[in-house]
Formats: sequence, C-alpha cells, structure tokens
Amino acid sequence: MCTLKQVVVATLGLAGLTMTASALGGERYGFGETPSKEMLSFSGWNIVVTPDGENLPPGSGTVSEGKRVYERSCRTCHGEQGLGGIGGQLVGGHGTLDSGSPVKTVESYWPYATTLFDYIHRAMPFDNPQSLTNDEVYAVIAYILYLADIVPEDTEMNARALRQVNMPNRDGFIADPRPDVFNTPCRKDC
Repeated sequence: MCTLKQVVVATLGLAGLTMTASALGGERYGFGETPSKEMLSFSGWNIVVTPDGENLPPGSGTVSEGKRVYERSCRTCHGEQGLGGIGGQLVGGHGTLDSGSPVKTVESYWPYATTLFDYIHRAMPFDNPQSLTNDEVYAVIAYILYLADIVPEDTEMNARALRQVNMPNRDGFIADPRPDVFNTPCRKDC
C-alpha cells in the first residue's frame, strides 16, 4: 500500500515529465524573437499599423456610418455616445491625466489616431474581434473622434485623413529618463 508521501511524489514526477515532454516537442514559437517575414505574411498577424500610418489599408467611412457601426457593435460595452459602460469610457477626460483622478480615454490619452485603427481592427468588438471590415473600422473611428470634438461631423475617414488627425495628447508622453532604458520615440519608418 502507498503512503500519501509516495502518491504526492509520483504525481509531481508525472506532472514534471508531462511538462518536459510538451516543452521539447511540437512547434517553437520564438517568444521574445523578431518575427520572421513568413510569420508576418500570415494575414492574421499582418495587421500592424504604426504611428505614422504605415500599413493602413484601403477603405473609408463617415461619421454617420460610424454611428450605425457603433450602435451595433460597440455600444453594449462602451455605452451611449462613448461615455462608458462595462468596456470603459471612450470620450471625455480631456485635461484630467495630471489630476488625482485621471480619465484615460481615446480623447484624453491616445497619442496617435492611426494606431486606433490597429487596435480596433485587431481587438474589437470584444466578443468578435477582427469581424469589422476596414470601412467599418474607419467609420467607427470617425464617429468616436467626432464625439470627442476632434473631427467635424462631415468627416470621411480613410488612411490619408487618419494620418492628418492630431490627437490632443500627442505630445503628452515623455521618454523614460532612466539610464538603462533606451527608448528613442519612433514616429516614422519604424
């Protein structure tokens, strides 16, 4: 008959062997390494838009189209007119970042409108990411930026227009001054 100590040792040993076998077999993903061109050519990965707007896809959308997309795909989490819900507030909060109660929103915090495309296209809506078309993403960005008084109501958003949007907090970030951190800001041809 086995003692409790023997059962625990055997269980831990078996778990260790299983984890070792899993780690040694199968495909290596190269975490912490620069992705290869082959990996980036996979369309699911190839959606990175840089602050200067590189890789923005073709497409366009208006504020009124964006309102329809927002009502259908965003309102449940982000509330009426982007004022917050279970998914957080998207507009407002301007001028609060240096206060005791900062409100991080697209309007108050986001430095580049171009990367907003990347984030929404890749991660939203939360329950069905990557389901919006490029036109729908441009449209919902136009609507959110309109709600934040960043663009006028007659805006048609596309790659060219998005590159020209100047976000209120664009210059609100500072480089980390610690000597062991090398973080030269890259805003073009990154």
